[in-house]
Amino acid sequence: MTWTVGFDLDMTLIDSRPGVSKAIDQLGAEFGLPLRGAAFADRLGPPLGMLLADAGAPEESIPALVSRYREIYPSIVPYIPAMPGADAALAAVRARGGRVLIVTGKHEPLARLHVAELGWRIDAVVGDLWSDGKAAALRAHGAELFVGDHEGDMRGARAAEVYALGVTTGPCDADELRTAGAEFVLNELTEFPDWLAAR
Repeated sequence: MTWTVGFDLDMTLIDSRPGVSKAIDQLGAEFGLPLRGAAFADRLGPPLGMLLADAGAPEESIPALVSRYREIYPSIVPYIPAMPGADAALAAVRARGGRVLIVTGKHEPLARLHVAELGWRIDAVVGDLWSDGKAAALRAHGAELFVGDHEGDMRGARAAEVYALGVTTGPCDADELRTAGAEFVLNELTEFPDWLAAR
């Protein structure tokens, strides 16, 4: 019987901080807004519109900001690396006959650009979902496990009633991930193959 493991993308499978920081700095300069890319990069997880609102961007400007960001973003994709252990984690799932699913808050076409750039064989990519909203995709694809770095990922996993595995490579520490529902927490994805083998 086929089984499926879901992964978040930003700060779980890819380290998008340098690219996001650059794109946000460019966005702020173009729109004359005091947006700090480094601050955005430290808070990856929530949808861009939410991050822009939290940073004080005028509400009426957010649709245009999001649209322009999506135009800028493809140029930075080649400079965003896989997280340490990402390739081995995906291979570990494959080695056990599993399917790989990505469920991310990132705009889906941009998420697919990363998958293509890194040459990953992913069975399904679902984007534009955040926190509990990820549950529907996890259920639809029959995921048994979801790996993520953010509290929102853990809430999505629990809402879908799948195993929530946290990894502390994003903005949330182990206690925050556990409080949000993580059943186990890894320090980084390099630990995933051994963890999976022991299950």
